[in-house]
Amino acid sequence: MATRNRHGIPVPAWLGAALLLASLLLTRAAWALTPEDARAAVEGGIGDRVEVVQRLVASGDPAAARLLRALAQGAVRFNALGVYVVDDTGARDAVTGQSVTVPPDAEDALVNNRLRGVLETALAALDLIEGADPARQREAARLLRSAAVDDADAALLALLQRVDAALANRTVDASTRRALDEALAAAGLASEEPSERQRAAKLLARSAEPAIRPLIERRLAEESDPAVRAALQHALAAVERRQALTAAAGQLFAGLSLGSILLLAALGLAITYGLMGVINMAHGEMIMIGAYATYAVQVAFQRWWPQALEYYVLAAIPVAFLATAAVGAAIERGVIRHLYGRPLETLLATWGLSLILIQAVRSLFGAQNVAVENPGWLSGGVDVGAGLILPWNRIAVLAFAALVLAAVALLIARTRFGLFVRGVTQNRPIAACMGVNTARVDMLAFAFGSGVAGLAGVALSQLGNVGPDLGQAYIIDSFMVVVVGGVGQLAGSVLAALGLGLLNKLFEGWAGAVLAKIAVLLLIIAFIQKRPQGLFALRGRAA
Repeated sequence: MATRNRHGIPVPAWLGAALLLASLLLTRAAWALTPEDARAAVEGGIGDRVEVVQRLVASGDPAAARLLRALAQGAVRFNALGVYVVDDTGARDAVTGQSVTVPPDAEDALVNNRLRGVLETALAALDLIEGADPARQREAARLLRSAAVDDADAALLALLQRVDAALANRTVDASTRRALDEALAAAGLASEEPSERQRAAKLLARSAEPAIRPLIERRLAEESDPAVRAALQHALAAVERRQALTAAAGQLFAGLSLGSILLLAALGLAITYGLMGVINMAHGEMIMIGAYATYAVQVAFQRWWPQALEYYVLAAIPVAFLATAAVGAAIERGVIRHLYGRPLETLLATWGLSLILIQAVRSLFGAQNVAVENPGWLSGGVDVGAGLILPWNRIAVLAFAALVLAAVALLIARTRFGLFVRGVTQNRPIAACMGVNTARVDMLAFAFGSGVAGLAGVALSQLGNVGPDLGQAYIIDSFMVVVVGGVGQLAGSVLAALGLGLLNKLFEGWAGAVLAKIAVLLLIIAFIQKRPQGLFALRGRAA
């Protein structure tokens, strides 16, 4: 059976194992930690200690690795008789690993900033060679790449080649491999050999890492060899093209992410305002209640079910929906039903209700923001390369918005409840004559719209701060989405939310967040002047 190395060349399994074993035996025999090396690493001039550290990390000896890790943690002491590694379990001889008692005259091994930087690079190399955790390997490879970009020299290039050789027959993830290749190429630009610099420039032409571009520009300013200059110029142009594409992809994702948030915030309003014609200024507070319901579920899990804390968000979804739906039903029964047909009074009444809800939340939870943590499976992101990382929580919000949209569309178009809502919306007297309990449909529709707003609160709690003023940030955007999309049209709301999200992020890249908001508002005003009914024709109780 044969395996392939990273260049795609078939390597028999027995040959790879034999070479790896021989390499380990040779390095151990040549570079095993000696008492002299251990002492040289902890005392003497910094330049000499740096050289010893670089030599020890290249040795592959476990005792040397243990000593370097302890040195970086400030856990090494020494005297004339030996060097000792001290930790919570006691003290051991740095060379033999045997338990010892630290002599009273032992001193702490001092580490200054230069040596600390060398140790960080050395430990990253050790993490890559020894590590079995892919996340730790990725982080180590990125640290080595940063070191190579910032200040590459022959010692660092030798260290990177040692790491590359150690990983040649092992499987590492693509992100780690890419970062290590970029580190090797970046260090290769500092080589004395023009052919090596030219080869490194060709390798860097495949990168879109942000730090690579200034590195190529610096080397281009210093380079005198015509062939290497040509390779560097080609690499710079390629990196600039790739970075432009990456930036465009990042903006597209950011726009879709913002659009999904606007859609979630506006879906509930599309029902209460779009279908029922109720100008609900308390809609933002429904979102806020959904976010606080998520916080309450998180606290409950922390107190009673800590072993299931990772899944509290899933439990928060129905809780937030039911809590906000109950508040919405109470508002409809207590206030809204007395004001149908009087939009201005509805506006004032719901605005007053929004103030009451904000103050109620301040009294219950305090005026400060509360902490809603992302579960582990929503933390981090997907590294798609070229410095672009897509956060898991925003990807989850995109998927969640699609699911909520599908559920709302199915419920309105395919269920008996949806049929009643559409019937009451289009012609209340005829619906009442057909035996539909219009008052009950009104209450259920308003409660459903409020519940959907609560779901938006669950999503927003995973993206930012949760505080009493959370809903105020989304009420204007929600109305803009519904009005631009066409009152009463879910399809219009989807297009409007995604369009406004993309436009916002597009303008932000040029003019900043504030001017982008102003530009989008001006565009909406111009659009409404030309097309007052929005993207889709007006249909609803007011039609």
